[in-house]
Amino acid sequence: MSRPRTVRALSACLVVLALSSGCTRSVPTPGPEPVDAATLARIQDWEDRRSLGDGALVSLATDAPDARVRARAQRALARIQDVATLDTVRAGLRDGDPLVRDEAAFAAGELALSWEPLTEAERGALAEALLAAEGEERDGWVRLTQLDSLGRTGTPEAVARLTERLQGSDVDVAGRASLALGVAARRAGAAVVAGVPLEPAAALLAAERPVEARYGGAYLLTTAKRPEALPALRRCLGDADADVRGLCAKAFGDMGGPEDAVVLGKLLDDSVPRVAAEAARSLAKLTAMCSGPCTALDALEALVPRAKRVARGMDAPEVTGAEAKVETLARSSEGHALLALTQQGLPDFGAPLLVSLRLALADAERSAASDLARTDLGWLDCRLAAALDRQRGVPGDSRSCGFGRVQDERRLALGLREVALSKGKGSADFAVGYLSHRDARVRMAALEVLAARPVLRTATAVRPLAEGEDLVVAGAAVTTLGKLKAPGALPLVEALAERVPREPGDLAEPVAGALVALQGPAAEPRFREWLKHPHANVRRVAAESLTQLTGQPVRSERVELPADTFRPEPAPARAGLVFRTAKGDITVRLDVDEAPLTSGNLYALARKGYFNGVTFHRVVPNFVAQGGDPRGDGEGGPGYSIRCEMTRRPYRRGTVGMALSGKDTGGSQFFFTHAPQPHLDGRYTAFGEVVSGLDVVDALLEGDIIREVRAVQLSE
Repeated sequence: MSRPRTVRALSACLVVLALSSGCTRSVPTPGPEPVDAATLARIQDWEDRRSLGDGALVSLATDAPDARVRARAQRALARIQDVATLDTVRAGLRDGDPLVRDEAAFAAGELALSWEPLTEAERGALAEALLAAEGEERDGWVRLTQLDSLGRTGTPEAVARLTERLQGSDVDVAGRASLALGVAARRAGAAVVAGVPLEPAAALLAAERPVEARYGGAYLLTTAKRPEALPALRRCLGDADADVRGLCAKAFGDMGGPEDAVVLGKLLDDSVPRVAAEAARSLAKLTAMCSGPCTALDALEALVPRAKRVARGMDAPEVTGAEAKVETLARSSEGHALLALTQQGLPDFGAPLLVSLRLALADAERSAASDLARTDLGWLDCRLAAALDRQRGVPGDSRSCGFGRVQDERRLALGLREVALSKGKGSADFAVGYLSHRDARVRMAALEVLAARPVLRTATAVRPLAEGEDLVVAGAAVTTLGKLKAPGALPLVEALAERVPREPGDLAEPVAGALVALQGPAAEPRFREWLKHPHANVRRVAAESLTQLTGQPVRSERVELPADTFRPEPAPARAGLVFRTAKGDITVRLDVDEAPLTSGNLYALARKGYFNGVTFHRVVPNFVAQGGDPRGDGEGGPGYSIRCEMTRRPYRRGTVGMALSGKDTGGSQFFFTHAPQPHLDGRYTAFGEVVSGLDVVDALLEGDIIREVRAVQLSE
């Protein structure tokens, strides 16, 4: 998408394909002649501008003499995601070169993942072509890509073929088919795999199977959400691999019962804290299902002594040496179990446990020997306090939590956001007083409360925020006014709507929601204009709004970006980033060849000092740690957006991805994955990996500060 890396880009592509296939295979050897650099440069430019080059890109994808050029053109089509290229992608599935067939299969999956959904006919046509290609494919690594893409289409015929492969004798293929079926269920709902027999997936969990196969089996059993999967899932709670154990623990939050609480309780002491966090989350979900004596809540009592152990592990300055650092970070990451519990929340009768945990943290804080420990304990205390406030439906404990270690703004914003999640807790008038707070995070959280419990009389206090200079807050304000059905608010919304074409990033989605709520069908002409906007996310929002208003599916057409569209300079070869935090350093290797635009963007921001002092504002245990927002509320960025560059890098533990709110909305927010996340593959740009400091990633909590990000050159 940025500047081409010529031959090096293509060879890197082949390496990534080999790494992502999940099996050993030979890579096609490039021909004796160098690939045409000028042609690759044109493809790169078209891809970045979301252009088909007046048909030239389509022609290269099918007719270029060099298979490497055809493959690169198919990759560009995958990233552009224009359904008009469907026939070209289908033709690529029949190409004589396996490299081209592989890239065409990937492109088919990307079309299936389009942010603006395909019609059933288009999805069926993709699946039909993939089925024909997979049935004839002789290269195993290409077949695995075809299986992935069949799962993304999710048609009944695709599910039937994946079920057939799941039942085959090839363990690698069966594991990949099981994973693809699980992804289909995750995307479209468990009903998609209702007829799939689960015994073959359960068989993949046998200890002698490769870990990739075991994970694939567990993923299908978890996403199928069927009671007959429970015996196999109970067995896999003892799997040797932490990712498999954590995945199986997650399943019980959706379909477990009181009899599972004891085993999940034992996992609270798992040697890998992110597994314990998943167990705590599932126990919290099971607690919410209790109507009498609650064994799940009893099991969570084990977290009280654990809270004291967390504090002891946080006293990093008292230890020295590499081994001591590893032990300290491992104990610090045990706080994720408490974090997962508070994020999930407990029903009202779980309040005594939350209070007991707060008392344990307070006792530990009094004897803590380091500022780092006190800061982490303070935030966990505020998380527990906010969980109590959610139960009550009003801010209370969160206003004085944190042992004096948490800023007022963070405490208030956290408490209000949790209160917004309360159901049926009475009037939200108290939130009006926070609308004039000096900190935007608090104002945003107060608006969330008012939107969650709409009362028309609060509209008068909300209106001034819709006219303010902070467009993020203004967008949230009009969203709230829309939910309040506030009379006379439409002119405010229309005034912001006029700004959407110039400032689409902050306004398109909230303004569209308010227009639908307050103007209804009369908003159609404006949305029809937005369908032509150069920004892909504005077009998506317009299409979704029109679909909602008309009751008929509406999709926008691709709009070519101008040649002068902003493009960051590509990062140099072997570029990396070192994130310095109080808990240690995290070193990332960037995919400068596979994702030149995305990696170049973060590399340039790091060199400017953009990330210095910015926090990790979002941490979801056993999922992601996300940072890069200067606002600190998840709504900020550098003031521009870059195009997505879907790579073949799967989301495994330690993958670095770009946070998005829609197609081509990347900016400065990134995330590290704690564990595999197959449902993110092909949806969010994966542009690097953590090569050292994963223990630091595991220990991060919300609010941890990035002291500095250094742009570096890494060794091969």
